[in-house]
Amino acid sequence: MKKLIVFDLDGTIAESKSAIDTEMAGLINELLGIIKVAIISGGNWPQFENQVLANLPQSEAWTNLSLLPTSGTQFYEIKSLTTGWEQLYAENFTEAEKEKIVTALNAAIKATGFVVAKTWGEQIEDRGSQITFSALGQQAPLEEKSKWDPDSAKRKQIKAILNTTIPEFSVNIGGTTSIDITKPGIDKAYGIRKLRDILGIAIEDMIFVGDAIYPGGNDYPAKQAGALSIEVRDPHETKRVIETIIACMK
Repeated sequence: MKKLIVFDLDGTIAESKSAIDTEMAGLINELLGIIKVAIISGGNWPQFENQVLANLPQSEAWTNLSLLPTSGTQFYEIKSLTTGWEQLYAENFTEAEKEKIVTALNAAIKATGFVVAKTWGEQIEDRGSQITFSALGQQAPLEEKSKWDPDSAKRKQIKAILNTTIPEFSVNIGGTTSIDITKPGIDKAYGIRKLRDILGIAIEDMIFVGDAIYPGGNDYPAKQAGALSIEVRDPHETKRVIETIIACMK
């Protein structure tokens, strides 16, 4: 019997940068009533608040929920609704590290020629413990994002350059148009191990559900860490996975 279900966010329980819908909120809420749940994503803490918490029914079952923004480089838990969410750690970059990463990103984009004519919001976002490149900008419409790099081929070229120019950092493809850069060895595998250490749950007792469980994908490190992994195409498929888990546990 598994003891923890871990989900990616964008592309897994919600569309990119969008809120979880009513059906997903109900399923996660039901799951929280019977087992511990964690969400680990390249998104920052405000995204977790807007996409998940603002749409999830508030209850004491939230004490069964762990949230790991920026690919597991941060960890939040809640003891009770009255005390609120507490950050347990944050593996933040130094200013010098941030500058080096941003310089390398700009050079890689220029070298590949993947310079876009129109963007919606920031292309390169400082999330403290993670630098995220979003090709069309942080606020780009999902329709536009879905067309830009559906097979990740463009981002794989950028990642290949970054692996050479900043090999001391972890570079992973995430979301629909994004690349996530964290400190070396600090990725979703790191987050999985932190869940093990903080919650006292063995990795073999976890299930990880994500949409980017392939070499170079930002969900792949979770599989490498040893968690039983289920790859999904979209939130619709995730709902069916959750329904199956609930049925099995009942």
